[in-house]
Formats: sequence, structure tokens, C-alpha cells
Amino acid sequence: MATRHGTSLQIKSSNFQIFEFSNHQIINLAMLYKEWIKTRWFYAVALLTTFALCGYVLLNINRLVSLKGAAHLWEVAMFRDAIFIDMLRYVPLLVGIVAAVVQFVPELVHKRLKLTMHLPRGYVRSVMEMLLFGFGCLALLFCGNLVMLLLGLQTFFADEIVWHIVLTALPWYLAGLSAYILVAWICLEPVWRRRILNILISIACLRVFYMSPAPEAYNRLLPWLMVLVVVSLALPLLSVVRFKEGKE
Repeated sequence: MATRHGTSLQIKSSNFQIFEFSNHQIINLAMLYKEWIKTRWFYAVALLTTFALCGYVLLNINRLVSLKGAAHLWEVAMFRDAIFIDMLRYVPLLVGIVAAVVQFVPELVHKRLKLTMHLPRGYVRSVMEMLLFGFGCLALLFCGNLVMLLLGLQTFFADEIVWHIVLTALPWYLAGLSAYILVAWICLEPVWRRRILNILISIACLRVFYMSPAPEAYNRLLPWLMVLVVVSLALPLLSVVRFKEGKE
């Protein structure tokens, strides 16, 4: 049985209390539920698609091992800088872009963002929670992809080659997270001229993750790229502030 007392909601069963939620906690749960309802099918498709592609890559490596032998693949990996997973290069980027579109375009089309501005809480906090929800879902998805690749590659290669391949792929997945944030920034920007500028800046930023095709070219830059991705979470909030101020 659910009962409301002042600014809290209590859920009881028989003679003991199970849960008690404050109004702010209820709003938090409602926000998370709204984001889940809005994006659940996309993440289900993204999960199946990305894991299927990772599986396809591993099956292709298994086929090459059967045809030419593991020793030949080791030689190619060591002396020709082959990583065998090139087809995944732009997959995280595409997933990040579509994730942001699926999550934030409906907010603008159906005028939901304006409603968010009038919730009894800080609107910046509300949008940040939306961003962290999408960011967290993508991070879990990408980590799952990398773990699958890591475990699968260990059946064919020595650890040195496995990490050589995984570290080469890591900037691609950081690009996917960055793309999510940057597209959210573009979607939330209320001024079209600024939106075009944001698009150009975003293209330049994402280009950084693909400047060098050489394996492990970004090893020394990986910590800085991670910091850049996290810091860029502030960009969509700037657009939200402008939206709140009624910029057009």
C-alpha cells in the first residue's frame, strides 16, 4: 500500500514499511524511467548489432586461423601492424550519434524540454541526469564490446597482440562517447547559427580521434582524450542555459 505523508511517499506491506521516497527521489526515478522508456529499443538494437559485429570479426579471425594458421596471423600482426578489426572503426561513432538523436530530438519536437525547465528542481541538474543516463548506457555497451573482443582475441593471440589490438580500438569507443555528447550539444542549442557552428566544431573534435590510422598511435594521448570526453559534458549544459534564457 502506498501512502503520502507531507513531502514523501511511503510504500508499505502488511505492518512494516518497505520504501520511503522524498519528492525529489520520486522525480529522479521518474526522469530515469522516462529516459529508459524513450531509449530502450535503441539500446536493445545497439546491443544486438554491436555484439553481432564483434562476433563476426572474431569468427572472421577464426576462419583466417583455420585457413592460414595462427603463426601466419601472429606474423602479420607483429610485422605488418594488422589489427583484424578495422570494420569496427566507425561503429561506436555511429552508435553515439544515433543515441543522442534518439534521446534528445523527441525532447525538442514534442516540447518536453520546456516542461523539464519547470520541474521543481534545477533544470541544469535535470539535463545533466539525462546526459549521464545516456553516457552511462553507452559506456556500459562499449565496455561490453571491448570485453568481448578482449576475451575472444585471447583465444587466438598472445596477450601482447591482444592489448595491441584493444588499445588501437579504444579511441574509436571514446569517439562514440564524444559523438553522443557533441550531438546532444547540437540538438539542445536553440539558435540555428550557433547550431551550425557547433556542427563544425564537433566535426573537428571527432576528427581528432581518427587522425592517425597507425595502431596504438593514441596510447600517450588516451588519458587526455578521456579527460576531454568527460569535460565536454558541460557543453550541452551551456546550450540548455541559452534555451532557458529564450535565445533564438
